[in-house]
Amino acid sequence: MNTDIRQSMSLVSRIHSAAADFLIKRLAEKGLPDFASSHGFILFQLAAKDALSMKELAEKINRDKSTATVLVRKLERDGFVKTAPSPADARSKLVSLTSKGKRYNDVTAELANGLLKIFYKGFSEDEKKKAFAYLTRIAENFPQ
Repeated sequence: MNTDIRQSMSLVSRIHSAAADFLIKRLAEKGLPDFASSHGFILFQLAAKDALSMKELAEKINRDKSTATVLVRKLERDGFVKTAPSPADARSKLVSLTSKGKRYNDVTAELANGLLKIFYKGFSEDEKKKAFAYLTRIAENFPQ
């Protein structure tokens, strides 16, 4: 095994590409669209809460509000999310999942489990925890 640590970013890129290819193929097999990762992340965030304001959603996906609005409009047009005026502030819109969006999340949760099995194949539970800790430390080295 080559231990040239300068290849670390190349490995991360290769893993990212392989994971994306896995998901694209499996989503197509399930008859679901291949979204940009930001679209999938929006659906994932909405699964955790009944509804989020556009501002909250933008913060959670690390995008500005105008970019989040464009992403949400596509998801709304395709029937994955719906928007409604906020009862607390009529100027603000709340975004929530439709039944189609919930189905997408159910399928992607199943696919994510399959992806994790591949990702950690041959790892002990202790090695999985250590790998996750190392990846977390690396991610924290980059400013948000």
